[in-house]
Amino acid sequence: MASPALQKFVIFAPDKTEGAADRAAVRDQHVNELTKYLDNGTLKYGGMLLDPASPATEKKMIGTMVIVETESLEAARKIVEEDIYFKAGVWDPERLVILPFMPAPPFASKI
Repeated sequence: MASPALQKFVIFAPDKTEGAADRAAVRDQHVNELTKYLDNGTLKYGGMLLDPASPATEKKMIGTMVIVETESLEAARKIVEEDIYFKAGVWDPERLVILPFMPAPPFASKI
């Protein structure tokens, strides 16, 4: 049986604006958990979203954006829901966005 075709997804996970868990308290666990997705090629790109109004010397983190490559939207959602930021209440599940993503041809081989 052939394995399912992989597709890319952009995940936009904004932090909760009120009552959010302390991102720093679970950051090491978050980074350690992401290692498996880097190692198996699922995680293509990612990073923190910053508040554009925060000073250059004190960038305030307001969320996360990643690109993953999985077999389905459900698999991408599972990655999010298993993340410590999701479980600990850092990310706002009401504002979470996961969308299929197709890089433009000049970028396709880079992501």
